[in-house]
Amino acid sequence: MGFCANAQSFTDKSLQQSVLQINTAKTAIDYDNLFKKFSESKTSEKWQAYYYAAVASYLKTDLLIKKGANQSLTTSNAVAGKFAMGALSSQQNNEEVQILLGLIYLQRVTLNASPNVQKDLNTVSEYISKVEGSASNNPRLAILKARVAEQANKTGEAESLYQKASKEFDTSASSSSLTPNWGNQLIQTIK
Repeated sequence: MGFCANAQSFTDKSLQQSVLQINTAKTAIDYDNLFKKFSESKTSEKWQAYYYAAVASYLKTDLLIKKGANQSLTTSNAVAGKFAMGALSSQQNNEEVQILLGLIYLQRVTLNASPNVQKDLNTVSEYISKVEGSASNNPRLAILKARVAEQANKTGEAESLYQKASKEFDTSASSSSLTPNWGNQLIQTIK
């Protein structure tokens, strides 16, 4: 759980500011600029920079999916995966990185870019299983589970999980400024 306590505590002040900007980004260009800051940063906290570069690329892809973008989004999804795996290589038991990887794999399935859908879905399930015990109140885990439920056409379960995530964001917002707080923009209302 060391990541939760240190996720946003970069010693580099400009990177700290960039982490805060993830929740205010509104356009693909905003996310591209954040990705560039994280991916090109010269910091000793490289795994955190990789993690947030992956977050920016993932959120950009999610935004463009929601907007019905015609362009191929597989590249930005693959880039997110590459940077998240870079973070995982030095933080193998990090629940936040594992949740992000679950979201990235599921996004790849959604984009019809998966070379093996069942294998990717199994990988998502493995990431959920790894973190469920220690991260049961993590809003990003609730979002990942909601998206898995959506994929399985379980809209009632998905809606319930999105509501859980929303409540957890409200709770975590008041708990500590050091815990990761991105992801609120992923909450969807099922119609």
